[in-house]
Amino acid sequence: MWRARAAGGRTVCRNLINGTHGARGRSPLQKLHLVSQSIHHSHYPWSRFQRLPLWTSVQQFSTLNHLPLRSTKLLVKYGFQPHRNFWLARAASRLLRLRYIILGSAVGGGYTAKKTFDQWKDLVPDLSEYKWIVPDFVWELDQYVDFEKLTKALPDSEDLVKLLPDFDKIGESLSSLKGLFTPGSPGDTAFRATDPGFENEKQYKKGLLGELILLQQQIQQHEEEARRATDHYGPGSSQQKRKVSDKEKVDQLQEELLRTQLKYQRMLERLEKENKELRKIVLQKDDKGIHQRKLKKSLIDMYSEVLDILSDYDASYNTQDHLPRVVVVGDQSAGKTSVLEMIAQARIFPRGSGEMMTRSPVKVTLSEGPHHVAVFKDSSREFDLTKEEDLAALRNEIEIRMKKSVREGCTVSSETISLSVKGPGLQRMVLVDLPGVISTVTSGMAPDTKEAIFSMSKAYMQNPNAIILCIQDGSVDAERSIVTDLVSQMDPQGKRTIFVLTKVDLAEKNVASPSRIQQIIEGKLFPMKALGYFAVVTGKGNSCESIESIREYEEEFFQNSKLLKKCMLKAHQVTTRNLSLAVSDRFWRMVRESVEQQADAFKATRFNLETEWKNNYPRLRELDRDELFEKAKNEILDEVISLSQVTPKHWEEILQKTLWERVSTHVIENIYLPAAQTMNSGTFNTTVDIKLKQWTDKQLPTKAVEVAWATLQEEFSRFMTEEKGKEHDDIFDKLKQAVKEESIKRHKWNEKAEDSLRVIQHNALEDRSISDKQQWDAAIQFMEETLQSRLKDTESVIEDMVGPDWKKRWLFWVRRTKEQAIRSETKNELEKMIKCNEEHPAYLASDEVTTVRKNLEARGVAVDPCLIKDTWHQVYRRHFLKKALGHCNLCRRGFYYYQRHFVDSELECNDVVLFWRIQRMLAITANTLRQQLTNTEVRRLEKNVKEVLEDFAEDCEKKVKLLTGKRVQLAEDLKKVREIQEKLEVFIEALHQEEK
Repeated sequence: MWRARAAGGRTVCRNLINGTHGARGRSPLQKLHLVSQSIHHSHYPWSRFQRLPLWTSVQQFSTLNHLPLRSTKLLVKYGFQPHRNFWLARAASRLLRLRYIILGSAVGGGYTAKKTFDQWKDLVPDLSEYKWIVPDFVWELDQYVDFEKLTKALPDSEDLVKLLPDFDKIGESLSSLKGLFTPGSPGDTAFRATDPGFENEKQYKKGLLGELILLQQQIQQHEEEARRATDHYGPGSSQQKRKVSDKEKVDQLQEELLRTQLKYQRMLERLEKENKELRKIVLQKDDKGIHQRKLKKSLIDMYSEVLDILSDYDASYNTQDHLPRVVVVGDQSAGKTSVLEMIAQARIFPRGSGEMMTRSPVKVTLSEGPHHVAVFKDSSREFDLTKEEDLAALRNEIEIRMKKSVREGCTVSSETISLSVKGPGLQRMVLVDLPGVISTVTSGMAPDTKEAIFSMSKAYMQNPNAIILCIQDGSVDAERSIVTDLVSQMDPQGKRTIFVLTKVDLAEKNVASPSRIQQIIEGKLFPMKALGYFAVVTGKGNSCESIESIREYEEEFFQNSKLLKKCMLKAHQVTTRNLSLAVSDRFWRMVRESVEQQADAFKATRFNLETEWKNNYPRLRELDRDELFEKAKNEILDEVISLSQVTPKHWEEILQKTLWERVSTHVIENIYLPAAQTMNSGTFNTTVDIKLKQWTDKQLPTKAVEVAWATLQEEFSRFMTEEKGKEHDDIFDKLKQAVKEESIKRHKWNEKAEDSLRVIQHNALEDRSISDKQQWDAAIQFMEETLQSRLKDTESVIEDMVGPDWKKRWLFWVRRTKEQAIRSETKNELEKMIKCNEEHPAYLASDEVTTVRKNLEARGVAVDPCLIKDTWHQVYRRHFLKKALGHCNLCRRGFYYYQRHFVDSELECNDVVLFWRIQRMLAITANTLRQQLTNTEVRRLEKNVKEVLEDFAEDCEKKVKLLTGKRVQLAEDLKKVREIQEKLEVFIEALHQEEK
């Protein structure tokens, strides 16, 4: 046991001694610490790290292997002492002493290691304010990944040190970047104009940017020293060559400095690209559900939803216009769309050569995601922006939506098209692309196009929190600019304007004096002011170029451009990448400064609307337009369903009555009266059969279907317009009327119904057999009712023709007109003629007309022959109907003779048989139509009503037109304001959590 303890002690000592000697050499981590110390400045405080860097897992190896321990020498003597005989006691004492030495060394070494680790840990800067850069799910990885196993799987510290880069060389590279920024210029920060205070500058100079600013100051000092050294030489022939050589050296140093800047820029881009790929992989894993958790909605998506609701909110309140958004304005063909595409990293907008392509505002929400896709607000289809087919389809869809939004007679529209673009590395922001400002209205445009674009641009720029991205074409003369004057009017102080000069490559070629470009970027040429000025290149003008090729061309241009070599432009003022970073930073700063104020404004608006509702409609629920439409929709469907509850008896009675009213005139005038003029029964039946056959083949089925369709409409209208008592809400009347009219308009009767109905009616009219006395009496009753109705109508017509009789004249003090008096005399003369010959035919002969006219002229009444014939028609009709009614009474007891076919009888009742055939046809037709109604047409009508309601539900303009009133508008405003306020509160809460 003692030997085991001794062996263990020797092993511990050997390890500690090896560790001590290993600590003498400085590790790469310590070198990195020295480089960081050389960069940091005491005036730029650093916040503490809350999240450890990626090489945190190496700490347990690197720190413990380089502990600054002192070597411990253990002097243990072994050998035989001849003058001592207590060798066993001496060995035991020495072993005990060795135990204490080992224990003390272990305790002291552990304390020293802990102290060294704490000192090293305090030197590490804390970047807690950059917490938002890393997604939330990264901090939850320890719940799903076993880091202990990963730690064990890592290589040893010595192998790991070999893999680390040479930080001495990195420090030398960083110290050589002495021309990246110049103090006092717009590059000190892209938005120095809005943040003159010390606090904002203090917040700005953090992280890597603070180090670069420190480098900037050092570089300035070196440049000033070089400049003083150059100016120190006086004029003289002996020093002229030295001046030339110094100038050449300065030029060489500037070129070398520019190359170093570009090299560092490429290094940063490469690191950023690698970081983008890593983030994409992590997002893809999370998107596939590896972590089995639901992704939270991003901040920019939440904010975009609020803006979408605000774009639909059309009320008398102006608070909805005060939320920040990036408004992109510029002259037509200035390159607005190209700049947006470079920021979105995809060619998503339709393009045209010189013509107006942007005809309505396009709101683009940029956010980071694993896949580069685009989605419209009102659609679920995703366009893959890495595929050319989807890009072409997206551009086509945007162009179609723009054309649909433009009303007839207009060129531009104020209707916003909302588009969301997600992809790896995209800066989070909301941009609104507006139609380009024009100076002249060309052919094909509406006369008010120029004013419409100006008013639309002003409406967006009037928002005090909107960031104005002013796009200016660098290839045209600055004096031709229109948008700069407009922007200077809306933002005279330039507190929320960012100026972008496009097509700098063309400007450098065409402009004779490059200093003019420098004046534009420094804000000295245009009257407008801006937060920052940027110069970009958006391609060579070829619409087929890819984003990657445009970016490479832009970098290559600025790398070789004289504008950068001669320091006319600063490195931070060029490329669309720097522009997107600056715009995104300003956008989120503006959001954080103004969103809570806007939420309070909506809260006050909501309180006012709720108070107004309680005062005006205390007993009604707050139903907005959509909810009211759903309520009306349910009522209409219930009313349509009630059609199927109508009894068959009710349907048949209505159909039979309506059908007879429609065809009775034709039966009496064209069938019964002509047949009754014949002299015998055979001729009567033949005439009736022929006319019934013609009627059935041509008119009767069509009339029957028209009657059925009219009956269905009447019943449907009755149910729709019937008041429900206290539950009736007149706010639905216009909607119900519109649904009824549209449903009836769309409904068409089954085309095959007429063919089947024609066969049934023909068979019914062919049957002449009356089976019993009850049917005979029913036919006689039907005939009497019909004849009496006709007789009553005829007497009414005669009364209107001849005027009031002597009783009415005496009682009501009325008189006949001259024409009525003539007709009265003519009627009396014709009645005398009928009394003389009751079997007179239906038509007057010419000599009879002459006789009547001469008789009237003998009494001093001048009459026209046409008047005589017209009066005769009504007089004879009355005579015939009275005679037919009398014959009908005689036929009441004629059923016995009918059964014997009127043999040995002078009584002939063929007219009764005719009316029985008509009556039976009506009953069979009504039954057939009722079956078609209940089995087919009612269901088809119900289907049409549902389709109309669905169409109305999708047509917002239709709903606004049909559901109107103060109550509806108040409920609609209240719903929108509540929704906006709630979403803003959720957004603010998420924003605060991200800032923690």
